[in-house]
Amino acid sequence: MAEWREGLSWLLLGGGLLFFSAGSLGLLRFPDTLSRLHALTKADTLGLGLVVAGLACRASTLGDVVELLLIWLLLLASSATACQLLAREVREEQEHD
Repeated sequence: MAEWREGLSWLLLGGGLLFFSAGSLGLLRFPDTLSRLHALTKADTLGLGLVVAGLACRASTLGDVVELLLIWLLLLASSATACQLLAREVREEQEHD
């Protein structure tokens, strides 16, 4: 059972790395700010979710798993809020030009 959990953990961590890389690539390659924000927030949120799931497989106590999930939920809320505020500011700036 331990080998199965470790293999699943590495698979989830690798998937998280893949999504983090895709989000960073989107940040560098997309033409406008709103597209960049979208790519970065979506890919990084999913990437962190996969990393948290991978680390939860390695956690020794239920308290560690709960702590990881709370960190992920905090990031979900703060990332969505920050992206919304930045997108609103960009849109207002575009309307004034």
